[in-house]
Amino acid sequence: MSNPLLDFSSLPLFDQIEPAHVAPALDTLLASANEALEQVTQPAFPARWEEIAKVLDTSTERLGRAWGAVSHLNSVADTPELRAAYNEALPRVTEFWTRLGADERLYAKYKAIDPATLNPEQRQAHKNAVRNFVLSGAELAGPAKERFSRIQERQAELSQKFSEHALDATDAYAYYAGDGELNGVPEDVIQAARAAAAAEGKSGYKLTLKMPCYLPVMQFAHSSKLRETLYRAYVTRASDQGDAKFDNSPLIQEILALRQEEALLLGYRNFGEVSVVPKMAESPQQVISFLRDLAAKARPYGEKDVADMRAFAADHLQLQDPQAWDWPYIGEKLKEARYSFSEQEVKQYFTAPKVLAGLFKIVETLFEVTIRRDVAPVWNPGVEFYRIERSVPGARDLAAPTQLVGQFYLDPSARTGKRGGAWMDDVRARWLRPDTGQLQTPVAHLVCNFADGVDGKPPLLTHDDVTTLFHEFGHGLHHMLTQVNERDVSGISGVEWDAVELPSQFMENFAWEWDVLKHMTAHVDTGAPLPRELYEKMLAARNFQSGLQTLRQIEFALFDMLLHTDHEPSQDFMPLLTNVRQEVAVIQPPAFSRTAHTFSHIFAGGYAAGYYSYKWAEVLSADAYAAFEETAGKDGAPNVETGRKYRQAILEAGGSRPAMESFKAFRGREPSLDALLRHQGMA
Repeated sequence: MSNPLLDFSSLPLFDQIEPAHVAPALDTLLASANEALEQVTQPAFPARWEEIAKVLDTSTERLGRAWGAVSHLNSVADTPELRAAYNEALPRVTEFWTRLGADERLYAKYKAIDPATLNPEQRQAHKNAVRNFVLSGAELAGPAKERFSRIQERQAELSQKFSEHALDATDAYAYYAGDGELNGVPEDVIQAARAAAAAEGKSGYKLTLKMPCYLPVMQFAHSSKLRETLYRAYVTRASDQGDAKFDNSPLIQEILALRQEEALLLGYRNFGEVSVVPKMAESPQQVISFLRDLAAKARPYGEKDVADMRAFAADHLQLQDPQAWDWPYIGEKLKEARYSFSEQEVKQYFTAPKVLAGLFKIVETLFEVTIRRDVAPVWNPGVEFYRIERSVPGARDLAAPTQLVGQFYLDPSARTGKRGGAWMDDVRARWLRPDTGQLQTPVAHLVCNFADGVDGKPPLLTHDDVTTLFHEFGHGLHHMLTQVNERDVSGISGVEWDAVELPSQFMENFAWEWDVLKHMTAHVDTGAPLPRELYEKMLAARNFQSGLQTLRQIEFALFDMLLHTDHEPSQDFMPLLTNVRQEVAVIQPPAFSRTAHTFSHIFAGGYAAGYYSYKWAEVLSADAYAAFEETAGKDGAPNVETGRKYRQAILEAGGSRPAMESFKAFRGREPSLDALLRHQGMA
């Protein structure tokens, strides 16, 4: 049997990968990687960067690419068979990476490399590698080292279980609404719900907890009772308040205990201290102060947001005592009344194909590239594949040859078996391969969860969906436009975690520019572009409830950091969440709310004691975008020179130097909080 997971000649063969391929592929790849590790750690093997890379990195890169394909399918095309194969393989893969990261022979080899023999990219990668060895337990010995290894394996297992519980609890829920219950809900959502029920041979309307269904019901359904039904189901998913078999409570407790133990083994007081070592922030205390300072600035705006909603609910909606499930509805109605438009009205202009074309146009203009459709094996018929090219430098002829910069898969639609949210992931990195001397170009996954089109019409995106697409594309550009040839610091690799959101949040700004929006809108029925008058209303409403939204993000971030610094893992974590809410939130959720139980970012997504990164990087991205505001043309069109400078200083540099150096190379100074507060109407 030829195994598609062992074919590295081109792109992954996603249409051929079966669960049965996973174990045999890993047998081969793990054996090869172990052999390579043994070879480079022999005393006679030279302590030279290129030599180690030629043997070990080429072998581990193949393992990483194959396992990356399996992990990706596990996230976007989950089946019982694939899940079983994935879970069976996970301990073996985790054990190898843990052992590799803590191998004292390899650590010694890296320490013996003379930095003077390295180019600047390799020097940064080498510095990171030595630091990562320490954080991976390479300086531990005996029982401590064995325990560290077991902790890593168990954590991987628990994170995967956490993810499965969140997905399964979401997929398992359905509410079948009757005819009178959906008054106010957008027509396309009603049609999709009717079709979903009919597909199961049922009458009525099937409502689920997936965002394209859940959010419009919360915002638009006139029935408070229906909103309460869905809200309760949503905020109690995977918790002690829902189906016991999906309860993440014991997993969270064990994950926290293991992280604390890991920190102590490494000589730190808590996991928060471990988390910030490779980040821009210098200490957990600095992060906590940053969050509390921002909360103090945002609080008056958040309090005003709530007071406005309370008054509106009492005067116009006859809601004297709004409950948690009423706030999204009140907010939407207040926005409609204040700015004379609804999200539903705006959505009719954002058809998915037109939005994509507009996004590509701004990227092509600003970053001097071309985006074209391309062909690759995919895991679902709805997945699209593209290539990014640029003219060969120095070519004067318009018909000059182009060079491939990168490629990406776009998987836009929500479906069963696909985890919620949106993300960018790498398929492979840019790398001047030491084994062949050939330049490997980067490839990315861009994954969203938008609603499908109904009745033969193209999918309609909310403006929030549009912003999400721009966000993930920003991550993709960071990965794909890099000009760094050293794999470990090319693209997003090696970028400090609290700076990694800079390019993504930066791109979101363009989803608000008239010069960009006018090229990406066409009414689903008439084809008419978004009217300027409607755009002005959207713009006026841009910072609607920005105080509330800022406080919500700070609540999550502060809970995360305190959970990993001041919390005793054996204790119940709910009182801490309650305390943080009382300190930060201006709307207190009901006691049954269990948002922590589906907080996948910190329990299954790499953001542990790092969720603050979103707000931290927002300071950087707002300040970076201010450079475009300062240099925009009279008509508001972005300045291509500024785009080129940003591309070269931030996107092309990847992780080849500290993020602060890249920021200063672009802005000429350190970042300031002013632009963020101004952009969010809190200056």
